[in-house]
Amino acid sequence: MTNTVPHKTERKISLTEKVISSLRTEIESGNLMPGAKLPTEPVLTKHFGVSRTVLREAIAVLKADGLLEPRQGAGVFVLAPVPPENDGSVFDVNATQMSDVLEILELRMAVEIEAAGLACSRSSAAQQAKIYEAVRDMERQVQSGKQAAQADYEFHRAIADATNNRRYVTFMDYLGDKTIPRAQAQPHQRPIAIEQQLAHTDRILAEHHRIYEAITLRDADGARIAMRDHLLKSQARYQSLLRNR
Repeated sequence: MTNTVPHKTERKISLTEKVISSLRTEIESGNLMPGAKLPTEPVLTKHFGVSRTVLREAIAVLKADGLLEPRQGAGVFVLAPVPPENDGSVFDVNATQMSDVLEILELRMAVEIEAAGLACSRSSAAQQAKIYEAVRDMERQVQSGKQAAQADYEFHRAIADATNNRRYVTFMDYLGDKTIPRAQAQPHQRPIAIEQQLAHTDRILAEHHRIYEAITLRDADGARIAMRDHLLKSQARYQSLLRNR
């Protein structure tokens, strides 16, 4: 197995992502054939220079993506990659693949952080009101016990609209509800306590409020920081679902 993991100082990506990328490349290139058994955990942790926790998280993602199959008492085996059913567009996302959603969250950071900053200088009062209405709609959905993913999406789309650059809106429209990780993960999640769900949603609402407030104050730096914080926490929340699958 070739060593395709870059040195840890070369790129600012997590160790888990490096292991995922390396194993995925080995599988999709045919270096690891369907039916092949992965080396043992001690061998892999030494090969990649990572902890068992990092390795197990990477294997969990690739299992969710249908590329690996852990078999109790036997080891971890390679499955045949399933060809994507799309037109090859960067915006085509397999919502059942955790790595796809994590990649989209990373892509969103490159777009939405700047969108939040632009909205500060370009948004009209009506556009700011639309952002606020999305926040309030999400609050109402949560209070009534309903799924708030659509209201969450509308919040981010309203910010894109407030840039007055139609390309930002087009970007959000292409992604649709795939921008909201929990909308994709919900059917696959283990049930969690109502109190935990409410605390989770309350944190998201608080993050949305900080973004909205920065936009209304025309604080571009504050809006960018708030959006970056929100999207980083979204990544962390989605990655934590690995432990609930």
